[in-house]
Amino acid sequence: MSKYTWNEIGINEVLAGKLAASGIVEPTDVQAETIPILLGGSDVSARSQTGTGKTLAYLLPLLQKLNVHSGAVQAVILAPTQELAMQIVRVAEAYGEPLNLRVQQLIGGAALKRQVEKLKLKPQLVIGTPGRIHELLKLRKLKLNDVTNVVIDEADQVFQLGSTKEVEAILFAMGQERQIAFFSATYPDQMARFEGRWMNNPTRIQITPEHRVSETIVNYYIVSDKRDKTDTARRLVRLLNPSSALLFLNDTDNIANWEAKLSYEGFTVEALYGDADKQRRAATLARFRDGRCQLLLATDVAARGLDIEGLTLVIQLDPASDADHYVHRAGRTGRMGRSGTVVSIVTPQELFIMEKFRKQLEIELTERTMFRGKLLTAEELREATRPFARRQEAKQAPEGNEGERASVETRKPTVRASSGLAKIAQAAAAPQPPKLKAKLAPAKAPVKAEHKREGKNKGAPKWLKAKREENKKQ
Repeated sequence: MSKYTWNEIGINEVLAGKLAASGIVEPTDVQAETIPILLGGSDVSARSQTGTGKTLAYLLPLLQKLNVHSGAVQAVILAPTQELAMQIVRVAEAYGEPLNLRVQQLIGGAALKRQVEKLKLKPQLVIGTPGRIHELLKLRKLKLNDVTNVVIDEADQVFQLGSTKEVEAILFAMGQERQIAFFSATYPDQMARFEGRWMNNPTRIQITPEHRVSETIVNYYIVSDKRDKTDTARRLVRLLNPSSALLFLNDTDNIANWEAKLSYEGFTVEALYGDADKQRRAATLARFRDGRCQLLLATDVAARGLDIEGLTLVIQLDPASDADHYVHRAGRTGRMGRSGTVVSIVTPQELFIMEKFRKQLEIELTERTMFRGKLLTAEELREATRPFARRQEAKQAPEGNEGERASVETRKPTVRASSGLAKIAQAAAAPQPPKLKAKLAPAKAPVKAEHKREGKNKGAPKWLKAKREENKKQ
């Protein structure tokens, strides 16, 4: 938090009172840095860590500058996903209400005809995704001539998702006298290009924390074979038993498979699909926020910018594709200084990715193992298993002095347990019951010889049998 008050950075009494009622006493660093500049009318490109309050940083000055008596659209906020756009709409409605401002959402997946009807209510602020706003522009159902303020939230993602042409068309539809603000947690190379193209002498604000991933978040990983990942995830959720957890996947094609497997294990699971309609996605998030759903499966795009209050656990079923995506995933928990946990489930072949993130993000990222209802480090695991190993050695050692037993064990040649030789040796060494010993014991030689003679006499003529009997008596 900064050392300033809301009034000191230019926020009026009405909004300051609403913030105090919401329990937000003072601005964060990014809010204290950007709000005075935005109120002054300059273009801003702000980069700040996920979960530091960027939404209020651009929304408060924007709402304060709008003319409540005008029926024209004066400001536009663009977001990369429907969920993030709706999240911004909820905040804008809450803080715009005491100012008597009208806010309209324009997102894909919702009924176009209904949105057109609502535009007749003459909102001063529209918030939506580039695709739907561009569609309404082409249909001439939305006029942006009077827009004086534009904000692109999660700007890096908006440009990466291929929305560049749509964003440019939206900007072309506005007047030249407009203020533009980019907000993001990361700063890819193309950001500088778009700043130079669309902004006028932008003020760059970079709130660089000591760590890109919040220090209140615990980061670790668990090693598992690919075929065992489902079982590992099941055991992990049972062990940690969170009220809710967000599970990340890299491939949308695997979401349905994971949803079915985790549901079979008895968890309440929902999935956030990028191609689902607005109602379904909104209902899924509502169930997750209300606690009616314990696990939410999502990809990076679907969960971009989501702010889920009280979320304490993020599980990465697939490792993030790069350090920036790890930052965004981890940022879903531990927001605004709260504690959180991020667990990555990786295969032995993916271990190098964890080492790369550890170095790039300068975070403590260690391996943990599930053992007897606990998550243990390598050292803790050795301590926990040492007494068990000693007991096993004592059971296997022959009777006698402890020292002799140990020396005997060390002198024994090692034979693979799976080999036939080992099985024979084990069977011979094992103590046998008396009856079994008698059965296994070799027959006496004379008995064998007697049987041999009887065999010879079979089928022989009588005179030969008699001669043999006579020779036997002699």
